[in-house]
Amino acid sequence: MHKKFIDLNLILFDSCLAKVKGVIDLNKNEKQVIANNKKAYHDYFVLETYEAGIELFGTEIKSIRNGRVNLKDSFCSVDDGEMYAIGMHISPYEMGNRFNRDPMRKKRLLLHKKEIMKLFGQSQQQGLSIIPLSLYISKGRAKLEIGLCKGKKLYDKRAVEAKKSAARTIEREFKERY
Repeated sequence: MHKKFIDLNLILFDSCLAKVKGVIDLNKNEKQVIANNKKAYHDYFVLETYEAGIELFGTEIKSIRNGRVNLKDSFCSVDDGEMYAIGMHISPYEMGNRFNRDPMRKKRLLLHKKEIMKLFGQSQQQGLSIIPLSLYISKGRAKLEIGLCKGKKLYDKRAVEAKKSAARTIEREFKERY
């Protein structure tokens, strides 16, 4: 009878451990956003988005995990059938010494060849741009969300700002009444 009690405790312990492991796996699979390109949403209409991996070195990924990234004024270009993120600033890692790379170097993006050619064709024909929108870590890997974007005119920016301010005033009035 005593042995059954111990086995039951082991089974309960194993089930609790499995639940704990499941929680850890869920947290590992979550998308942890590191940086957003707010200026891209202000200056462009985003037509399509793609997820691309980034070819990084050890000190760069450590710096990204610390949140030392700037996507402002960055864009993507295609050279020799490969896509690169240009203007994306990854600050040097403090403990990296000689292993640190140039913060403004071109970072190669990992996409399928068909996706690269599709994006390149659309950006050349229709006058669209390929802009990095956000950088996040998913399943332990750094990913860059890039968007096929069309530039906004000044009157478009004004219209969007007018809609936002109208929505804010309506929300403010609604809160005051109720």
